[in-house]
Amino acid sequence: MPQRAKGLTAAMVEKGTKPGRYGDGVGLYLLVRSRHAKFWLFRYTHRGKMREMGLGPATGRTAVKLAAARARAHELHMMVRVGRDPLAERDAEKTKADADAAKAKAGTITFAQVADMYIAAHEASWRSPRHRQQWRSSLRDYALPVLGELPIGSVDAGAVLKILEPLWRDKTETASRVRGRIESVLDYAKARNWREGENPARWKGHLKNLLPAKSRMRQVEHYAALPWQEVGAFMQRLRYCASVPSLCLQFLILTAARSGEARGARWSEINVTERVWTIPGSRMKSGKQHRVPMSEQALAVLHEMAQHGTEGFVFPSMKAASTLSDVMLARVVDACGGNGATVHGFRSTFADWAGEATPFSRELVEMALAHRTFRDFGSAVELAYRRGDMLEKRRKLMGAWATFCTKPVAAAEVIPLRAAAE
Repeated sequence: MPQRAKGLTAAMVEKGTKPGRYGDGVGLYLLVRSRHAKFWLFRYTHRGKMREMGLGPATGRTAVKLAAARARAHELHMMVRVGRDPLAERDAEKTKADADAAKAKAGTITFAQVADMYIAAHEASWRSPRHRQQWRSSLRDYALPVLGELPIGSVDAGAVLKILEPLWRDKTETASRVRGRIESVLDYAKARNWREGENPARWKGHLKNLLPAKSRMRQVEHYAALPWQEVGAFMQRLRYCASVPSLCLQFLILTAARSGEARGARWSEINVTERVWTIPGSRMKSGKQHRVPMSEQALAVLHEMAQHGTEGFVFPSMKAASTLSDVMLARVVDACGGNGATVHGFRSTFADWAGEATPFSRELVEMALAHRTFRDFGSAVELAYRRGDMLEKRRKLMGAWATFCTKPVAAAEVIPLRAAAE
């Protein structure tokens, strides 16, 4: 055994209180932080680099006694003398133990359990309640019947294809979203060391070779839209409806907003003086704040709503603390002779009008719709320098649209209303 200088005693270990490091020889040190915080350290040099390895507490119920610490230090000292690195070997053993534990867990933890963990870890970052609901429902309806009870480490390409192939032809978009969500869950499992190898749900270099491209499948069915030539007559019929949903729909059309943006509008977002509606990023599909210049006609709708004395939401439902449902607006569209048009389709009506009947640029129209992307309007570098949102130019665009929507229409063009109750 290596020679030891005058070292520590059991009494010194037990009663010492002065903070510091106290050597015992052969690389063993007692680290004192306070009377009740003392630890054993083994210091050594490996390939010219000083390293320290903890050997456990010297106080408390799990304390390592002086004799045991000396024995362990002697063992480690002998390892160092033959060129071994105790700290590296301990870390390698822990890594192997963790990997073995993860592999064992991969054989017991199921896809359904991991999916729940993934959603719990990420749903706070999903702004839309609808998006959170779609994540759960799409996995529940399509993935879990096949993968739910499978051990996460056993999910393979065959199981994934069993889900996707029946959907790919008739529900291509749904199938594509389900595929992406399965891929995310499996990536999460791999990051937790519950899976090994490539992700069987990945598209590039894998499923791309097994399934036809989405672009070659049935064309996407777009939201049905009212022809722009008919919007004036529709708006005239809409104004006859004395209801909150009809006013909300008028505001939506006049601002070219999305349904959720209009239904969720709050008075705190409205600046009547500057005639601007500022939608926070938390309510935008893009996640970025969007300013909407309001026409006189849009302000008139707000003025009418203000007579109702509402607070919070501009267009509240009968339950004042909640928003109107999209179904309510859809019923108004149908009752006012929308000819099968959807609520979202009025954004297309606006875009068609601007493109076919006005000289306004496509860029301006896309910005009004909060669709602006560098792929359409220049490089990412260009957009980094173009930081304005063309508010005043868009004000002219929205004013022209409001004038068109509210121009007088011959009585013969106005179809009688069906009942449209909230």
